[in-house]
Amino acid sequence: MNTSIIMLALGVILLGGFVFLITLIVRALLKYLKSNEVRQAKAETRKTLGEAIREHRTHCKMTQEFVAETLGVSRQAVSKWESGISDPSTSNLIALAKLYGIPAEELLREVGER
Repeated sequence: MNTSIIMLALGVILLGGFVFLITLIVRALLKYLKSNEVRQAKAETRKTLGEAIREHRTHCKMTQEFVAETLGVSRQAVSKWESGISDPSTSNLIALAKLYGIPAEELLREVGER
């Protein structure tokens, strides 16, 4: 009789733990589903390096041709940087930042935020 009581108590404890675990999983899933709007908004507002480069170029009223000639690269290279097909080298990134009159860190800090 003592073993059956112990087995019953053990079963109740295991069942309680299982219910608790399921409850935690359901709560986590509900919280994740409710955060969908926030995750989508963040994804939409993230800025790529190319977008940051293009924004600063247009803000400074410069053409891709002017930027390319100043840096000693082709206009197509600048176009690829702005479209995200490729990224500028570190030296070109620093030169871009100087040309736009901002620290290179600021240009990189803008990536991923708006």
